[in-house]
Amino acid sequence: MKNFTMQLNTRLDRHYPQAGFTLIEILVVMAIIAMLAVMVAPNIFNQQAGAQRDAALSQISSLQAALDMYRLDVGEYPDDLEGLVENDTGRASWNGPYLRGELPLDPWNNAYIYDSNGREFSLISYGPDGEQGGEDDDADIGL
Repeated sequence: MKNFTMQLNTRLDRHYPQAGFTLIEILVVMAIIAMLAVMVAPNIFNQQAGAQRDAALSQISSLQAALDMYRLDVGEYPDDLEGLVENDTGRASWNGPYLRGELPLDPWNNAYIYDSNGREFSLISYGPDGEQGGEDDDADIGL
């Protein structure tokens, strides 16, 4: 019986080799995944920065449209962006609110910079660094 069991184990080992990965194979796969992550990660972050800039441009465009509607009704641009949400002029021609909800913040949670003399206005975001000026990804955003 002992001889039969040994023959059976030998046959099983021949037909059913042990399955699994060696430590070297696992390390090689992990190294390949790490190299791919190093190559792909910068592209993903660049796309995120571009998406935030596009979102800021879109919000600025919407705010400009609301400011133009305000000017058509009141005759001049508001002193500050709050005039789009509340009637700070007391004029009956104010037909707002010109925005739904509250004033939006830029994608970096900073307030948009608005300046107006009543006839013209400027509207910008200082970008991710939140400071005036800047270059490349930190450049100010406006139309």
